[in-house]
Amino acid sequence: MAENKPITKNVDWVVLLIYITCLLIGWINIYAAVYNPESHTSMFDLSNNAGKQLMWIGTATLLIICILVIDYKFYETFSFIIYAIMIFLLVVVLFAGSNINGSRSWIKFGAVSLQPAQFAILGVSLAISKYLSDPAISLTRKFKDYYPIIAIIAVPSVLILLSRETGLMLVFASFAIVLYREGMPGIIPAVGIILAALLIITLLFVKWYVVGAIVFIAGLVIWLMPTLTRRRGGLWATILVAGVLVSFVFGVDFFMNNVLQKHQRGRIMVLLDPDSDPRGDGWNVIQSKIAIGSGGFRGKGFLEGTQTKFDFVPEQSTDFIFCTVGEEHGFIGTLVVISLFVALICRLVILAERQRSRFARVYGYCVAGVIFFHFLVNVGMTIGLMPVIGIPLPFFSYGGSSLWSFSVLLFIFLKIDAQRPFTLSRG
Repeated sequence: MAENKPITKNVDWVVLLIYITCLLIGWINIYAAVYNPESHTSMFDLSNNAGKQLMWIGTATLLIICILVIDYKFYETFSFIIYAIMIFLLVVVLFAGSNINGSRSWIKFGAVSLQPAQFAILGVSLAISKYLSDPAISLTRKFKDYYPIIAIIAVPSVLILLSRETGLMLVFASFAIVLYREGMPGIIPAVGIILAALLIITLLFVKWYVVGAIVFIAGLVIWLMPTLTRRRGGLWATILVAGVLVSFVFGVDFFMNNVLQKHQRGRIMVLLDPDSDPRGDGWNVIQSKIAIGSGGFRGKGFLEGTQTKFDFVPEQSTDFIFCTVGEEHGFIGTLVVISLFVALICRLVILAERQRSRFARVYGYCVAGVIFFHFLVNVGMTIGLMPVIGIPLPFFSYGGSSLWSFSVLLFIFLKIDAQRPFTLSRG
């Protein structure tokens, strides 16, 4: 039986130190992002984002204490209940949510606004971990075992999409890392990469040209590889694959024109052609790249960023916080931030691999995958390699919902890992 010992001797101090460092650097850069030399206020003033972020850090600390006090078995036992609560909140927000920045995904409690979509990632992580902890589940041999996982991910994805928070819906793609680690065949992520490439090609060229190319390639396969196509089902398999790819091309067209909002379509097209709308959808990315590039090797210095001071980059304390780091601290500052995230993700993977239970291992990979996805997309969109989809940089971006959700997600794993020496091996 697991022994309930104090966690202070077993908590992973490497992750804890990286977490604290990220919070401090993030808080300092949030202040720099909102700093106005003509009417500046203290970093502790609750009237600005830096002061409010300090308040969020304080409340996050209280949440962390609660997480570390609760028995680690609670999180596994009540995984599906926590998931159900998150789904309920996503339903509530569709009917009673507040519209902020074009998305109906916020619940207001007086002056405080929370975004349930951020916490849904926690619910999905726990539910997937609980489901995969069953020794009878095999992602290598049983395709039917994928159905519950698809349902676990699809339900919140659809609800988040209905609330017009497309960026956060894409975060669920990070769970592919977990599934691959747990036995998902490599052909599945390979198909995902092929479809991603086809998506880009469809956006770059006229869809009928793409359809024609698919049909032509399928014809070549049938003609040049008769041995393959003459096998039982080979011809029909080739036709089926071609049909699926053609359907995907038309699906992309429907998604772009009927699902995405105008500004979201614009952001994707700007990614493919940055100069297509320099004063519209391309403005954020262009100014972001100017800000980061102007920082040079050492940066302009703390509170000396001109792009920040003159509000050239919108949302600079939230989605584009990395711009402030690049402009004021230069290549050295960005290298430090990137190194912190690389170290954190690598450490989480190491901790996940040393777990004695499958639930703990899967959950550890969920945490690492979610943080990696946010880091990759957020930094990528500030330098023009990813579309601007409104994903925060973990522990850096301003906001209570993101800080709370990432902190809870991380420290539940640290709590589970702290009890690892007293846990019996299970899977």
